[in-house]
Formats: sequence, C-alpha cells, structure tokens
Amino acid sequence: MDKPVFYKLCHILQTRGLLRHTNRIKIEEQLAIFLFIIGHNLRTRAVQELFGYSGETISRHFNNVLNAVTSISTSFFQSTSPDVDQFDPYFKDCIGVVDCIHMPVMVGVDEQGPFRNGHNGLLTQNVLVASSFDLRFNYVLAGWEGSASDQQVLDAALTRPNKLQVPQGKYYIVDSKYQNLPGFIAPYRGGVSEPKGVFNERHKVLHRAVDRALGALKERFPILLSAPPYPLQTQVKLVIAACALHNYVRLEKPDDFVFRMFEEDTLLAETTEEEDRGMALEEEENEGHEHGLFGPEEVEDSLRLRDEIASNLWNHYVQNLPTF
Repeated sequence: MDKPVFYKLCHILQTRGLLRHTNRIKIEEQLAIFLFIIGHNLRTRAVQELFGYSGETISRHFNNVLNAVTSISTSFFQSTSPDVDQFDPYFKDCIGVVDCIHMPVMVGVDEQGPFRNGHNGLLTQNVLVASSFDLRFNYVLAGWEGSASDQQVLDAALTRPNKLQVPQGKYYIVDSKYQNLPGFIAPYRGGVSEPKGVFNERHKVLHRAVDRALGALKERFPILLSAPPYPLQTQVKLVIAACALHNYVRLEKPDDFVFRMFEEDTLLAETTEEEDRGMALEEEENEGHEHGLFGPEEVEDSLRLRDEIASNLWNHYVQNLPTF
C-alpha cells in the first residue's frame, strides 16, 4: 500500500472515530501492525520482535483495527459500472461474477464436522463473492461451513438482512455449480450444440474476472491462504476486512502493482481435477432441483434470457465466419 493511500486510510479511520492515538502508539503504527500481519501472514511473536511491543499490545491493536475496518467495510462494497465491451451488446446487462471460494479455517475439534469440505476433507469456510469486471468486490458473505454447497451459500446471500442486491434487469455470471435463475446466468450443462457451445465459451471468458479479483486478493493478503489461529469470528472478519481493503486500494490506486499482475489471465491456474470433480458433484445436486426463492415462471424467464443471448451470439458468430 503506497504512503498516500495508507495515510488517507488512517485519516478515514480517525475522523470516523474508529481509531485514536494512544500514549504509546499512534494510529499510523496501529494500522501498520495490522497490515503487516495480514500482508505477510505473521504471528504475534514475530510482530512483537519487529515493533517492540508485548504480545498483548499487538493483539489488542490488531483486533481494534480489524473491528474498525470491518465496521466501515460496506462503504467500500459499491457496485460499479459494467465493463464488458468485448461482448457488448450480448452481455450488456451483466454487472459481474458471483462465485464461492473455500478458505482454510481453524476451529475446535467439536466444531470440525460442518467445516470439513466434502470434496477434499480440508477444514474451510465457504466464502461467496460478487466481483465486478474491474477487479473489485460488490458483495462478500463469509463464514459459511465448508460442507455447504455454493448454491446454499448463494441462497443465504439472497435472503439475509444484508442481502446481495441485483438491480432490476441486471444479472451476474455464475458457473455450473449454480442454477440458472433470475439475476444469475449459468452456462449450459452437458453436451451442448454449437449455439450453446459458443455461449459457454464467451461465458467462461467473462467468468475469469472473479478469478483475477480473488488472485489479487490472495496475493496481497496471504493470511487468507492459511488457517490463522484466531477465533472463528475473527477469521470471518479477516475475510471481510481484506476484501474491503482490496477495494479501497483499487479505488485509490488502480495501477497498484498487485492489480497489474492480474489485469490479464496470464497468472490464472487451470482448475484442478479435484475442483472439476467437486463442480460435477454440485451440478448433480442442483440438477432438476426446484428453487424456493423464485417461481417457475421467473425461472423460465431466466432460461429464455440465456437462450436469447446464445442465439444472438451464434448469429453474430455465423455472420462473421471467414469466407474462402
């Protein structure tokens, strides 16, 4: 984080009354301690030696800053204008991508069952994110158990008090682990004909936006790749705070070096065989499953919208085939 961006964040947290100078530690150092921990995945003992404070002092200020950032996180989660010129006008109403990511979590032995990921057996929290096409997050829901399906987490995001809002007439791209529903356009499943195949290819390109956003997030805050030894609620707050700070830096310094690394697809790894298998299992679970949040007519409308986009894409594809 560049100095001007850092000092502006200090000013925001101070003027909103969320942090204050103490006799020993100024706000700037409090924030530096927090960012050092989440940006280098360090434990309290290592930070004690670097900053010269007791473990209790480090822990207290870490939690103070975490709570401060989390309390204003919603102000950093703002929907942005879509930027999908590459496939305009076919996806002109698409505002981003929704997906879930499993992040390592540490919980007590008696709590581990629900958090054990059914696909690989690891302890994780299932985190839902809605990302825009400029690498920002519009919405984040953290804390769901690793055993929960991605569709379950999305359903929760649509029904909780602070719910995921999809503007009328707009939609997010989702992958095949989700059902095609109002506000969420999924790819066609199974063996598909040429019009559907062209749609799926374009859909896949748009979906990579969330992979780039998450790649930048994990690159900047490697603590998210570990299972930090904090209470579960603190681990959940860490995800929210990291996403909020990610958005803040993107807004203040769009050409930040981490974002430049993920502007293109070059650093994105292919999905693993294990991930593909997990996706296939969730596809089977959702196949033919009636959705309780939307009526049959609403679901049919969303299917017709997808077919319309696929048809328009196919017509454009055929009209622009090279002639010999």
